[in-house]
Amino acid sequence: MTTIALAGSTGSIGTQTLDVVAAEPDRYEVVALGATGRNLDLLAEQVAAARPRVVAIADPACVEAAVERLPGVEVRRGTEGLASLGAEADICVNGVVGFAGLEVTLATLHAGRRLALANKESLIAGGPVVQRARQTPGAELVPVDSEHGALHQCLRSRDETGPPRVARLVLTASGGPFRGRSAAELASVTIEDALAHPTWSMGPKITVDSSTLMNKGLEVIEANELFGAPAGDHGVGIGYDQIEVVVHPQSVVHSMVTYTDGSTIAQLSLPDMRLPIGYALAWPDRSAASFGAIDWATLARLDFEPPDLDAFPCLGLAFAAGRAGGLAPAWLNAANEEAVAAFLDGRIAWVDIAAVCAGVLDRHDGEPAADVKAVIDADRRARQVARSVMGIDEPTRNPV
Repeated sequence: MTTIALAGSTGSIGTQTLDVVAAEPDRYEVVALGATGRNLDLLAEQVAAARPRVVAIADPACVEAAVERLPGVEVRRGTEGLASLGAEADICVNGVVGFAGLEVTLATLHAGRRLALANKESLIAGGPVVQRARQTPGAELVPVDSEHGALHQCLRSRDETGPPRVARLVLTASGGPFRGRSAAELASVTIEDALAHPTWSMGPKITVDSSTLMNKGLEVIEANELFGAPAGDHGVGIGYDQIEVVVHPQSVVHSMVTYTDGSTIAQLSLPDMRLPIGYALAWPDRSAASFGAIDWATLARLDFEPPDLDAFPCLGLAFAAGRAGGLAPAWLNAANEEAVAAFLDGRIAWVDIAAVCAGVLDRHDGEPAADVKAVIDADRRARQVARSVMGIDEPTRNPV
């Protein structure tokens, strides 16, 4: 039986991971759960159902209440406790939201375990550091994002013993709730508008990122980190000029790979995050439980269009940060987290998110990502700059 540790268990990825595990109870065993502790009722329900040995509570203010609520379970404290889950199981699912997931990512890889990665921010902000951790014997990284899980599947069609023959990676974007709107029409959108995603059910931070196309921009950087390394070193030898984004409102085609002979391989399914989660858990096998299967008799059409970079400048900012390399993606990620939190608090307008990110990225100092300390320091400094740009004194609390 494969053991599972789940960081971020009360979030969207976490609850859907537990659905996948429950669908194959003889295949998986949950041995550890981690959460902020702010949704203690749901966490207690998860502990009663999964019966893990260990629970990690990231928010120190929630630890004592969790200890009282979860008798007989080892409760670990803070970010260190959350990161410790990486060594507790065969597979650690990192569903933590935001930069806070970096420690879980590194701890899992350094332990030589499989990382089922839904926390794109840790790979984006700490890409060079994470790449070194991927060299640990036994370490594996299988992406959980639907787009990168799709690329992972499409790349299975190539002969891994020969040249990659990959010409282009194509990430699809739903376009979010504001697809087709002009920059002028976006000036007055509300929080409720931004959270009304047309096809996916996600947490508030990722849903807002989808509405600005920052989510897709971060996924471009993630795709480069996952698959763009030199051939033979995790990647297929492509760069940002060979990564493309296309808007596909039905969210049925999740990504595509075009090969040098002109063939394009695509992965299709109905939008259901349990499919890429199950894929990451079962790899190199496949899940026996079906999620997102298509009824071809009712699928009427598949549409594609280019993204509007004038109305959604966050996508262009992500390409610029990725090409700059070093700690630029960390600066962009930190600025975006602060701006989204401020938007959800009603402190800035939706259109200000891109402006804040651009202002912070302009102040990036070009320092290389030498080690974890440099990444953490870059994140701290970029957040300070973002709050200064927004005129906010106190730290924001990033939404789950």
